[in-house]
Amino acid sequence: MSKNKTKSELHTDQRKELLRVLNARFEKNSNRHKGIEWSKVQARLVANDDKLWSLNEMEQTGGEPDV
Repeated sequence: MSKNKTKSELHTDQRKELLRVLNARFEKNSNRHKGIEWSKVQARLVANDDKLWSLNEMEQTGGEPDV
């Protein structure tokens, strides 16, 4: 049985792509994130669909969020 996606949930492919983009941006700007590991950031994002949705909306409008 498939679960219906609500407005604030991303499809699996969207989540993977967003996390890939955010990871690349995180690594590119590592000087802003001293002492913070991507794996911990990713775990918190994956656990919070609303945050991922918001970051995706920022990304879609050209905001280029950096976590």
